[in-house]
Amino acid sequence: MSQSSRLPSSLILVGAGKMGGSMLEGWLKVGMNADGVTVLDPKPSEEMTRFCRERGIALNPANPSAPEVLVLAIKPQMLDEAAPALNGALGPRTLIISILAGKTIGDLKTRLPAAGAIVRAMPNLPASIGRGATGAATNDKVSEDQRLTADALLSSNGIVEWLPSEDLIDAVTALSGSGPAYVFHLVECLAEAGAAAGLPADLAQRLARATVTGAGELLFQSDLSPATLRQNVTSPGGTTAAALEVLMRDPDGLKALMREAVAAAKRRAEELAG
Repeated sequence: MSQSSRLPSSLILVGAGKMGGSMLEGWLKVGMNADGVTVLDPKPSEEMTRFCRERGIALNPANPSAPEVLVLAIKPQMLDEAAPALNGALGPRTLIISILAGKTIGDLKTRLPAAGAIVRAMPNLPASIGRGATGAATNDKVSEDQRLTADALLSSNGIVEWLPSEDLIDAVTALSGSGPAYVFHLVECLAEAGAAAGLPADLAQRLARATVTGAGELLFQSDLSPATLRQNVTSPGGTTAAALEVLMRDPDGLKALMREAVAAAKRRAEELAG
């Protein structure tokens, strides 16, 4: 069965900011009928207002009908204020998909007592260009058809990994949710190191950026493991090997530092729950 055949006939998107808007564009690209979409956003951007008008998407109607799917993409701190109105918009068969960081399925059920089937998902920033990585988990009310619908919606912006337990969401947040920032910082550090080695700063910046984006694209297109690709670049006794001796040394190499960074992000995700 095709992805488009799994898309819902009616959907309410709550929050049309950067991530919500990107998800909406992804749904339409894979065949979602714009006539079935409603956007609720108290302060939509001029761009989103124009987009909805041009595509025939309902924006902030007074009394929207209960949808097949309701996607929560507002800021987590806005949930309490929005919850009463949203609870009234839920039908007995509405599937909720939440991308609210730190808000557990239990949190959502407490604030939205009419909720039944809930998917909690954690996308990341590259979803805005269709290359995202999303981890998702369900409660026991989600049917297989609803999970397939959620998969069709979430995969319109990149890959989706279904988790055996919601308990893993915080680790996903620390790895792929926050991970793009780690890569961007790597580019910063690589450029600064190039400048320290004698390159003009603007040249070092361009080379660092192209190196990381090129390596990422190679990783995306290749079936080889990251370890194999690394080994393919590394000649014994060469310049790359000399650099990797620094990055891979114990106990203060990149592996230990990255493990510490991801653990810190996971702890913070756990602290933000509630």
